[in-house]
Amino acid sequence: MTHNDKPINGQDNPSFLDLLNQLPPQPPTPELDGQHGAGRLAWLRAAWKTSWEEGGFLHQRWEEVFQARHAGWHELANWIKAALLFGGLSLIVLMLDTAGDITSAALKGLSDAPASGAGDGNGLWGTVDHPIRVFLADQAAHLPVAPAALYAFWQLTGLIGLVGGFFGNAGARIAWLLFGTGSLAMIWSATPAGGRAAATGLAALMWALASIFALRGLTLRPIVHNHPPQYQFNPAVHLHATIPAPTPAGDDYGDEPDNLHPLQR
Repeated sequence: MTHNDKPINGQDNPSFLDLLNQLPPQPPTPELDGQHGAGRLAWLRAAWKTSWEEGGFLHQRWEEVFQARHAGWHELANWIKAALLFGGLSLIVLMLDTAGDITSAALKGLSDAPASGAGDGNGLWGTVDHPIRVFLADQAAHLPVAPAALYAFWQLTGLIGLVGGFFGNAGARIAWLLFGTGSLAMIWSATPAGGRAAATGLAALMWALASIFALRGLTLRPIVHNHPPQYQFNPAVHLHATIPAPTPAGDDYGDEPDNLHPLQR
């Protein structure tokens, strides 16, 4: 099989022209040569059949796809890598475009939300909710957005922070903390001076109770991981002693002095 491109990283870069080089020189059905287009159709059928035979262009590509399940990234064929990269980039672009459309539609829906009543401020919830409505309505007068949109966005942020924090999402828990802090600040700012401390304290208690679910499982204690040692140390003392070589038997009496008593020999 011929290849038009040079090998890359030790891999052959296949070319689609290899499929044309595998075609038989003549159509396999000469009886159809007289008909219009029959020779070209038979030529294409022969090319398709030949390419799927062992050693053919499509047969080798199928083998590369079959082996890709057990191969690493560096062992994959170059055309498979290119297809995966192109598909991944296309998926990322599609997800970003879809997320942009969803965000735009949500913000447009909040902006077009009908105006809601400011509430009468009665009851425990009204004591907390009414100052927030008043504060957002006063701020919306200086912004190009409706007060109802600001209030709906505030509610949506609290709901996402509560639900996401319950399932342990770190970003949702950060949003929940910012939601509670901002709510306390709005209540303190919009509540009359006579009941400001009571309204803010009541809101803090409600936020603390809701944080039981939003911050479920969160602990301030340091986490200590006790892992067994990867190696075992066995102290040992090694003494290296040199043993002198034994003296030959014939040399036992050769070095004795001559003045020794016979019994001492």
